[in-house]
Amino acid sequence: MGTTIGTRLFTWLRGELVGSDQQGNRYYRAKGGGRTHKDSLRKEQRWVIYNGEVEASRVPPDWHAWLHHTTDQVPPEGGAARQPWQKEHQPNLTGTVQAYRPPGHALKGGKRDRATGDYEPWTPN
Repeated sequence: MGTTIGTRLFTWLRGELVGSDQQGNRYYRAKGGGRTHKDSLRKEQRWVIYNGEVEASRVPPDWHAWLHHTTDQVPPEGGAARQPWQKEHQPNLTGTVQAYRPPGHALKGGKRDRATGDYEPWTPN
C-alpha cells in the first residue's frame, strides 16, 4: 500500500522537500520549521514519502539520523562518503526470496553437512 491521499495533501500544503536518497525516497520537514517555540522540547516535524513499498528498513542510516533528530545536517546528495570497508545499505530482506537462509534450511533443500565430531549432546546428571 502506498502513500494515502491525506499524507499527500498534508505534504503538499505543509511540507518542504529537503532531499532524496538513492532509492528515490523523498524527505520533508514542516515549512518554516513548523510551530515550535524556541524553549519547547518539541522538534520540527520530519517525514519520508517512500518510492514504492512502505518499509522503514529502506531508509539509509544517514537519512534515519536526520529523521530522528540525531543530526540536523541534511545528508549530501548521493549519500555520505563511504569508507572502503563499508557495505551499501540493504533493507531488511526477511520474508522475501532474497532472505538469508543458512545451509540446511528447509527452504534451501534441507540438506546440511554431516557433524564433524565436535558436538556433544547435553545429558542431565
